[in-house]
Amino acid sequence: MSKFDQEKVMPRYIAIAIILSVVAFFVIGKTVFLMTAKRDYWMRVADRVKRDSVQVKPSRGNILSCDGQLMASSLPEFKIYMDFQALHAANNDSLWNRKVDSICEGLHNVFPEQSVATFKKTLSEGRKKQSRHWAIWSKRIDYNTFVEIKNFPVFKLSSYKGGFHWEEFNARKRSYGSLAGRTIGAMYGAKDTARFGLELSYDSILRGKNGVVHRRKVRNKFLNITDVPAIDGADIVTTIDVSMQDLAERAVIDELKEINGNVGVAIVMEVATGDVKAIVNMEKCFDGEYREIRNHAVSDLLEPGSVFKPISILTALDDGVVDTTYTVETGGGIWNMYGRDMKDHNWRKGGYGLLTLPQTLWYSSNIGVSRIIDDHYRNDPEKFVKGVYRTGIADDLEIPLVGSTPAIIRKPHKNSHGQYDNWSKTTLPWMSIGYETQIPPISTLTFYNAVANNGKMMRPRFVQKVVKNGQTIMEYPPEVMREKICNHPEALKKLQKILEEVVSIGLGKKAGSKSFKVSGKTGTAQMSKGAAGYKAGGTNYLLSFAGYFPSDEPRYSCIVCIQKSGLPASGGGMSGVVFHNIAEGIMAQNLKLDVKDSRDSTSIAIPDVKDGNILAANYVLSHLGIQNNTNWSGSYADGNPIWGKAIKESNRMVALKRQPIYGHSMIPDVIGMGARDAVYLIESRGVKVILKGRGKVVKQSLEPGHKIGKGEKCELILE
Repeated sequence: MSKFDQEKVMPRYIAIAIILSVVAFFVIGKTVFLMTAKRDYWMRVADRVKRDSVQVKPSRGNILSCDGQLMASSLPEFKIYMDFQALHAANNDSLWNRKVDSICEGLHNVFPEQSVATFKKTLSEGRKKQSRHWAIWSKRIDYNTFVEIKNFPVFKLSSYKGGFHWEEFNARKRSYGSLAGRTIGAMYGAKDTARFGLELSYDSILRGKNGVVHRRKVRNKFLNITDVPAIDGADIVTTIDVSMQDLAERAVIDELKEINGNVGVAIVMEVATGDVKAIVNMEKCFDGEYREIRNHAVSDLLEPGSVFKPISILTALDDGVVDTTYTVETGGGIWNMYGRDMKDHNWRKGGYGLLTLPQTLWYSSNIGVSRIIDDHYRNDPEKFVKGVYRTGIADDLEIPLVGSTPAIIRKPHKNSHGQYDNWSKTTLPWMSIGYETQIPPISTLTFYNAVANNGKMMRPRFVQKVVKNGQTIMEYPPEVMREKICNHPEALKKLQKILEEVVSIGLGKKAGSKSFKVSGKTGTAQMSKGAAGYKAGGTNYLLSFAGYFPSDEPRYSCIVCIQKSGLPASGGGMSGVVFHNIAEGIMAQNLKLDVKDSRDSTSIAIPDVKDGNILAANYVLSHLGIQNNTNWSGSYADGNPIWGKAIKESNRMVALKRQPIYGHSMIPDVIGMGARDAVYLIESRGVKVILKGRGKVVKQSLEPGHKIGKGEKCELILE
């Protein structure tokens, strides 16, 4: 007989089945509830645990000078926060209570503008609210400051134990401050969006490509798993020469201050390649200081004035209608042309009388040039304009800068009756001397550069190549726009000789040099005020000098344009002076001598070494064969500046000792430094420097450690 008692066992099985069914229905019901009513909540929870298709931004490429110096680069900046919930969860509240005073003291030392009590009050407020993202400091900080703060008590713990965490940003910095600022360009804050300049024109190359990762939380840690790696941006090597740029900017600003000018432009171009070595665009601001606001050099469409006259004379010489022996009567300095008086600059002194063709350019005679062109082209103005276009002055240079535009030189147009409908009898005379045309400075310089290059017209070049990881991946070789700017080489030779005589004999003497020959042309033009004409209110002038040097074997061409209000106004006497200073400075810089040649039998065994960038001092001393002790290591060619003092220990040795400098919010100690290092250190902190004297810094108006305020200036006395 079976021992299985159905009556006793079955109720138990039924009870278990009912319980399991109830549990199953409960699980299914809970599942449905979570998938419907609680779906949004749990999706938000899931998002905190995992994230898909997270974009990873690449590092932006650098912008380098022609010799590889950093002009713009991306540096990390940080915003720092405190997670008080993580601190509490890790049971580190007691540690915080013991260390909060020292933390606030340390923060005050780093950010002295905020007191210890204020820091403590702010952090206590965040802790009271149990904030997970409480800002410790409201502004971004640089990497060195970040590392210093990260070593504070509690902050040195992991973010899960101490709660200290941060956000990292790529901040675009220009190593030389405002130097060539409009050309190099800038970015929109933290958006990684280019605003203007080469930053914008070459944005796709500099930017790189975003990567993609997905994030998963494993054991309370987020792990990033790369799907598509980010491709960092490449570097671009520009044609800008930092030393030439600095020289040109200082020369322009000095003259603008001297004459109270409104705008100053200077461009230096290498003759053989068309490389733009320096480009300056200074404009007077509301506070009286000069800054780069617009790229006037490539965007200003203005009537160039007398610097256009060589184009007119070259056209006439090339067409064979005149030669250098041709003479023209200019009278007493005033000549009526079709009801309008044409005047020479010396009309009050009786004019120039009879002039040869070269003399019309020597003395920049409006009457002489306009009469030559009018006498030979009045019945066929199309021929003259075709000759002007043949010189390339109206070509589109395709400048890679936003706002650039080609010259505007209108052509004669005949209607159905054979009459000119956009041309008057006065158009040709005034066009020949630089009016009724609109030409940006860089187009004018390109013409003069072609004259210096024996007629070969080069496209202005701003970028030489694209480099990545030390390898050249793209090159922009020099580009010839026109093999010749005139049909007859002898016509160009004659113009070259005349332009040299303008400086040696004529009105361009102030642009010349005793050390080498200079060729060029002055220009002084009234600026039109649109519909109001030339005479509305005060008269504005465009003062120019365009030319090249040295005349025998031209290496560089240069144009200087200054806009100013009222008299006195002289292209040769004002812009010519700037040209002179730039040319002599460049030629002096290009005297390449071996540093060892500075040693001779009468020289001092150990030179006087200034404080400042001791990395550079070490480089020079080593090449002179002078022993020097150092308490650091670095390479002058590759490293960043190392600041310190030079101490003469004996007649055969100099000790170079590294010293710490204050943070970017305080004035550094520059006593004993040369002007270059002192200016770099102070102006890199946003403080304007005023120099007085030469030699070493012996006094600074703002004491070392002084907290920098907005718009401050520091006067340095050098002896």
